[in-house]
Amino acid sequence: MYGILRWIAGVALHWFYGDIHVVGAEKIPRNAPLLIAVNHVNALVDSLLIGWLMPRRVMMTAKATLLNNPLIALLFRALGVVPLRRTVDEKLALSGRTPSPARNSGAFREMLDVLKRNGAVLIFPEGTSHSHQAMVPLKSGLARVALQARERKIVDLQIVPIGLVFENKSSPGSRGRLQVGDPIRVDQWPAEDDHTKLTAELSRRMHLVTERELPSPESVSSTSRPGHAKRTAISLTAAWGRFTHKLPIRIARAIAVRVSTDADQPAMFTIVIGLGLVLTSYLIHFAVVDLITHSFWIASLYLAALLTGAYWAAFEPHLEH
Repeated sequence: MYGILRWIAGVALHWFYGDIHVVGAEKIPRNAPLLIAVNHVNALVDSLLIGWLMPRRVMMTAKATLLNNPLIALLFRALGVVPLRRTVDEKLALSGRTPSPARNSGAFREMLDVLKRNGAVLIFPEGTSHSHQAMVPLKSGLARVALQARERKIVDLQIVPIGLVFENKSSPGSRGRLQVGDPIRVDQWPAEDDHTKLTAELSRRMHLVTERELPSPESVSSTSRPGHAKRTAISLTAAWGRFTHKLPIRIARAIAVRVSTDADQPAMFTIVIGLGLVLTSYLIHFAVVDLITHSFWIASLYLAALLTGAYWAAFEPHLEH
């Protein structure tokens, strides 16, 4: 299920954004427990981007209040997202009373169990999604988890800083960049240093991958390009994909723009609503073709053609990059 949703997320993200440029992906360790630290500038889209980028399954974390939205709650359950109860949200719920320090102890145990199994955990150390150009001060939770993992003898743990930068995060067709920084090897972190110094070092490395401007489209080039025959086949497939998906995507974008109340929401709502409409349209296509042909296999081949068209409609503009 995770692999299917990851594939769908990648297609949906490339339908919305004109270009998503990845820098430094080779720095991501392939076989080590990871804490992935990412700046949080685009709500749910940030999680989808990291899930698409990472070559293996990632345990994602998110603020618990997002579960109040039934669509997002359904998506979180499918992805295995761990909710975190933030202090600011708990104070509101408790009418200003001090929340329990142990409110996230269960979530921390889940993270440590994943790390013990050589897994990867995504955390947004800023603690909230925002629209500021600069990062907001980091919370210490990620550093605390890292040091707890070391105390539990989880070896070779690395903290991977990743910076997300958007040209205009709420605008369809705009550009984005994911830049991977140099990992922090927790095993080599001085034993006498506490979580404060580790958080400060993480902040420094995250600033390095978030403060650079997006490169111009002309400066991003590919070292290998498909041949003429392959490019023609891809173009025809992409045209088919655009034709069969134009209506649900346009409807999704129109609804998203209408219901959005801040810059974080258009991309998130377009992707979530669009996925629902596209999957519904697939069911309709499948039923109609099956009704006409009386053949489950022909209908299945048609469904595969829809998926292939969707993929190349999303990725064809990025072949040069």
